[in-house]
Amino acid sequence: QPGSSFKPFIYSAALEKGYTPASIIPDEPIVISAAETGSQAWEPKNYDNKFTNETMTFRQAIWQSTNTIAAKVGLKVGVNAVYDAARRFGITGRVARVPAMMLGSADVRPIEMIAAYSTFANLGERVTPIAILRVEDRNGKIVYQEKPKRTRVLDEGTAFTLTTALRGVVTNGTGNASVYRAGFTIPSGGKTGTTNDYTDVWYIGFTKDVVAGVWIGFDAPQWIMPGA
Repeated sequence: QPGSSFKPFIYSAALEKGYTPASIIPDEPIVISAAETGSQAWEPKNYDNKFTNETMTFRQAIWQSTNTIAAKVGLKVGVNAVYDAARRFGITGRVARVPAMMLGSADVRPIEMIAAYSTFANLGERVTPIAILRVEDRNGKIVYQEKPKRTRVLDEGTAFTLTTALRGVVTNGTGNASVYRAGFTIPSGGKTGTTNDYTDVWYIGFTKDVVAGVWIGFDAPQWIMPGA
């Protein structure tokens, strides 16, 4: 599961609906009824199980990876809009159209998540990963060469706005200690992700040239360690 690394898809859908990084929403408890979830009531909580009970901009919510705000934003733009955004970003796995998808309950493959973030590095265009660049014969003649495939996911303005917010994750947010203060000061953006019970841990980052991602977990989901 992608956990909070899924959140850029939510905010991209919100920006397309007319919201901005300066849009404000309160960080306070939220309960989604059983009727809305289709199963049982859902009470999303923040990473530290605390609420500031103060308003926060979308930009700050992205930096701090605030779950309550991501859930509220996702519900405001609609489950279907977030689902469609995830598909446009190239996620092909099982994505249930339920509120919990907002906090990364979908099934994903790391290669797809990393390719999805190429959208930010390319100001709106996602690049399909290529395993074989070219095939040469014994004399070095190229007999086959793959052409990079780009797909427009976001308009440049929306992509630039979200890319700027994701840079703030590195300079001011959840990626600061492990990336920027750890010595990687090249201009970059990214997003952290941690799932319930510490079964999956993510970081996907990008510069203008390179996108890279790390997933930590087990083949069969299980607890990794405290504060993984």
